[in-house]
Amino acid sequence: MNTEKQSQNLSTLKNLDDLFAENGIIQNLVKSTVETILKGELEDHLGYSFRQKEGPSENRRNGSYKKSIKTSAGKVEIDVPRDREGTYQPKFIPKYEGIDSKLEESIISLYGKGMTTREISLHLEQMYSGMEISPSMISKITDKIIDSAKEWQSRPLHDVYPIIFFDAIHFKVRKDGKIVSKAAYVCLGINSDGIKDILGIYIGENESSTFWLSVLTDLQNRGVQDILIASIDGLKGFPDAIKSIFPKTEIQTCIVHQIRNSLKYISSKYQKEFLRDLKPVYQAPTEELALENLNLLADKWEKRYPVVINSWKNNWGTLSTYFKYSEPIRKIIYTTNIIENVHRQMRKVTKNRSVFPSDDSLFKLLYLVSSDVSKRWTTPKWNWGQVISQLAIHFEGRIRLGLV
Repeated sequence: MNTEKQSQNLSTLKNLDDLFAENGIIQNLVKSTVETILKGELEDHLGYSFRQKEGPSENRRNGSYKKSIKTSAGKVEIDVPRDREGTYQPKFIPKYEGIDSKLEESIISLYGKGMTTREISLHLEQMYSGMEISPSMISKITDKIIDSAKEWQSRPLHDVYPIIFFDAIHFKVRKDGKIVSKAAYVCLGINSDGIKDILGIYIGENESSTFWLSVLTDLQNRGVQDILIASIDGLKGFPDAIKSIFPKTEIQTCIVHQIRNSLKYISSKYQKEFLRDLKPVYQAPTEELALENLNLLADKWEKRYPVVINSWKNNWGTLSTYFKYSEPIRKIIYTTNIIENVHRQMRKVTKNRSVFPSDDSLFKLLYLVSSDVSKRWTTPKWNWGQVISQLAIHFEGRIRLGLV
């Protein structure tokens, strides 16, 4: 601001308050001073002055953008110069100054609740009197948790898990300019104390037994030596993948998955009747009775739906594992509902994102969801003392009860 203009402004002042009023002389002076300093910074960055048309590099001035700063004289809007290549970062007024750790925690929390970076930016602007934090900056802040997530993903695990549930959930991710389907492979373990824990989340291509093999190898590398029972979906080749790493593990294929897959092949007008005939199979008190009921089911439905009946017969070895255990253990292992509850929370939080920009973007959000879900887990409703005592008998010598 030049001297003549300052004199003109001073002549209009009626009292001391006018000096500090909005858009008053003090605020204008702050604006002018800060903008002059920033122009000088950009000159140093480019290597030539504003009066020169060309400089030693191909980088050039590229206009400016508005930024509001808080000063002792009040809120002042300044023009921040920028360069064409976007390499200049203001030092006198650091970009996004004032984002403290508590605000970062709030941003990460909002992100973990399912808000997009754009929604968070708008929310903060409305909540904090015009605070301007761009979606790209919010993305950078949430990226800080990736290191924590990767550290969590590589943490040591227990040597023995009585039960582990394996299941995948699918999302759309942008890759090389195309939108592809990616699978998030989720492992949820129950340790010897009956405590649930998400052991890992792995982002890969569409679900395959080959990728599951790499997941199982990672669990082994992190300290898992034995899994007593693995509850899985009906993916072909998955039991073989488990046996190749943990040969003593008993496999239980999810009954609910099997039922869902069966209904896909059955006409809607027959589905209720088929389900009534199927219940005596999977709800039988013993495997012998279950097989008898399966034969009755086959007698009635095999000619009409041979693929469905053959699927039950061919997979009976892993579908029937739970029959050898008592009711408390059966309730836990016959379905992967425990891990599907986690998937529902993931779906709830990710519903606003039809496509993720990268694998890391998907991973960090699923990690936040998992952390939040784990915090809200309470003591299991099942009688774990009874369950673990029976498992210790079934798997003698493979599990320690912690008794002195």
